[in-house]
Amino acid sequence: MERQWRPATPDDLVFARELTCKGMLRYYIQHDLLWQDEAFDVAWVGRDNRLITWGDKVAGYVSLSRDARALYIRELHVAETFRGQGIGSWVIDQVLAVARKERRPALRLTVFENNPAQALYERKGLRVVGKDECFLRMQLDINC
Repeated sequence: MERQWRPATPDDLVFARELTCKGMLRYYIQHDLLWQDEAFDVAWVGRDNRLITWGDKVAGYVSLSRDARALYIRELHVAETFRGQGIGSWVIDQVLAVARKERRPALRLTVFENNPAQALYERKGLRVVGKDECFLRMQLDINC
């Protein structure tokens, strides 16, 4: 089956919020943070959101933002039934291609320190460059 991504529409918001909450709520609870649907919805509107599809199924989504210093992965979530099949790695490759095309100096993201996705990010070349409370800041410098 073919992997693709497409721009998300406002109709995709509920799917993305529910997927994120389902995947992240345990980290919020472990670190005594408060999940707020409204905060997610506000952030969604201001970002470049893309739905990840595999064949005719929606496998997840990625949410990006930019500034002069970097392209940022703000969210990257793959539905549980699609995990372990290389989709996360494929998405990071797509995001890196965007960063290179846009001539961004770096790719950055933040991940909970106890999230196993950190291993994927390290395999893709991102390195820990800082720590904030329960989060790790990761970065990959890009030679455009």
